[in-house]
This record gives sequence, structure tokens and C-alpha cells, in this order.
Amino acid sequence: MKLKNIITLLFLIFSTHVYCQIDLFDKVSQLLKKEVIMEAKKNLSELPKTVTSYHSIRSAGGLHDFFSEGDYWWPDSLSPNGPYIQKDGLTNPDNFIAHRKAMIRFSKIVANQTSAYLITGNTIYAKQAIKHIKAWFVDTNTMMNPSLLYAQAIKGKVTGRGVGIIDMIQMIEVAKSIEILEKKGFMTMAEITQIHKWFSNYLIWVTTHPYGIDERNAKNNHGTCWVMQVSAFAKLVNDTTLLNYCKDRFIKVILPSQMDERGAFPLELKRTKPYGYSLFNLDAVMTIAHIYNIKHPSLKKSIEFMYPYVQDKTTWPYPKDVMYWDEWPIAAPFLLFGYQKFNESSWLKTWEKLNHFPTNEEVIRNLPIRNPLIWIK
Repeated sequence: MKLKNIITLLFLIFSTHVYCQIDLFDKVSQLLKKEVIMEAKKNLSELPKTVTSYHSIRSAGGLHDFFSEGDYWWPDSLSPNGPYIQKDGLTNPDNFIAHRKAMIRFSKIVANQTSAYLITGNTIYAKQAIKHIKAWFVDTNTMMNPSLLYAQAIKGKVTGRGVGIIDMIQMIEVAKSIEILEKKGFMTMAEITQIHKWFSNYLIWVTTHPYGIDERNAKNNHGTCWVMQVSAFAKLVNDTTLLNYCKDRFIKVILPSQMDERGAFPLELKRTKPYGYSLFNLDAVMTIAHIYNIKHPSLKKSIEFMYPYVQDKTTWPYPKDVMYWDEWPIAAPFLLFGYQKFNESSWLKTWEKLNHFPTNEEVIRNLPIRNPLIWIK
């Protein structure tokens, strides 16, 4: 084949790929535009609330330290003042989760404002997002310390745990939004330096502290979410060493050790909420694949395993989730990212029909990608 013909072919392939990506952004934008802008307008009047806005007397940390309590831990009826006991899958509504809620609120506002900016080009939305970002990472009066030493504590047992690191997945859309807004010139170099320093310090902590090492080595969704958050943050600060490490771990450890020959996640299926956890882990897996642009055969197999049960949940052959069974499924990001990689139009059509704006707090917490526009732009 002549060089001219090769160049022409490569151009056609590239231009077709670019066109498809632009077309997908436009399609998703049209689908979500009304609700995104409506929510963004409401967010314009909201002031930042960080971890310093709330404090629990049960926290062993200070005012700037993130604190949360394990969801499935309850008072012991036989010893009301003693250590809490576990009830897997059953959330204790009296545990302290104000910091987690503040982080989720932060993530929703920033990513939604960024989405609204991408749709409209109106800088008012970007500037509002920056206001919240600076409160969490720059302002010394309100910023959060870059660690999760006191996350998912258990009264009477531990002041924090490695499993609490999963709470930081709420920051991945913040990191993605910062990446976009930084490139658009909405922050000063001093602000960018401070924000990058915050995430770099967190990455040092989460990759060296025993809590972080324990979480990295978890064999279920916690191990997946460690790779997902570290990848998102390392991409923001351009830490190529960590990016290479996480990509390698994803391909050589996460996929082969967590997924069976059917594409299912056996450890998630053993939980008391097997449906929700299977969806959640697949969302995290496909988010990692999206960050690295990985197209692996096992990814398609895993989507093919779960997809029939998203189409028709009544066919689910495993036990129902003990809580929140009725709230699932929603517009799972694995369907959108899967369509991008494998061009299965049925996945996109199903994603389009599902609920894109869930209101249940537990569903929101377990939806790592709530603003797809910032990921496919």
C-alpha cells in the first residue's frame, strides 16, 4: 500500500473515532442538559461546606480531619455501652456520616457545575466550582487534611480503618473536574500548585500507610476502588509512576483475581447486597478501564454477565439485596463506558432509559460516576 493511501486510511479512522466521541457527547448532553443546568443554577447560591463545618465528639481526629463511622456497626443490645457489633448490609442511621455527606455534596456541586460549563460555556458555573474547590484544598481555615486516618471508625473498637479509604471515591469526579477547569485557565498557578500538592500528599499517605496498604490488598470492591481513586488522583498530578503501577495492577491482579470465567464477581455475590455490590464493582472496573483506555476481553464478558439483570432485574438468580433492592438499577456508568469501548448500541439505549438523577443517598454514595459529561468530553 502506498504511503499516501496509508495516511488517508489513518485519517479516516481517526476522524471517524473523533466524530463518534463528539456525537456521543452531544447525545448525552442533550439527554442530561435540562436537569444538569437546573441543578447548576440552584447550586450557584450554595456556600462551601467542608469537614470543618461538622464535628463528632467520637472522632479521634481534629477539626480538619475527615471522620466517618462504619455503616454496618450497631450498639450491642446485650451491652448498650460496649463496643458496637456488626450487621452486614444493614446501615445504622445513627452513625456519624456528616463528613461523607459533605464530601458527596462537594463532589456533586463541583462536577455538576463543570458539566453545566461544558454544556453552556457560561463561566459563572466554572467559577462557582472553583469556589468550593478552594475551600476544600486551599483555604487553611476550611481545608481537609489529606488523609483518611479516622474513616469508618467503630465505637469501642478502632478510631479508623483501611476500609474507610473507600469514602474517597467521592473525590474522583472532583479531580476530573479540576483537570478540566485547570486546562481552561480558571485557576492561578499558586492555586493549582496547592491543589496538586494536596492530592500528591494524599497519594503518599494512601500508598504508604498501613490502612492504604490493607485497602490496596483487599480482594473485593475495596481493592478495585483503591486502584480507581489512586488512578484518578495520579492522573491529575501526572504521577506516571503511580499510573503505571495501577494500570499494571488492574490488568494483572484486579481482573484475574476478582472475576470468574462468566465475568461475575464471586466475592460481591456472597454479600448480603449481591446485586448492588456487583453493579458497584463493575462501575469501578469500567471507570479504571476508561481512565487508561483499556479494552480487555474480560471487561466485555463482565458487562455481558450483568447486562441482562439490568435490563430485567426480575431475572436475577441470586438473593435479593437486604436493603435498597427497589432503588437499583440506575444509569450505570459501566453501560456508557462499555458502549464507548465495544460499540454495543443496546448498552447505550438501556443506559439512556434508566434513572440518571437518583435521589436515594445510599444509591448516590455507591455511584462513582454521576456526571458522565466530564468523562466523555
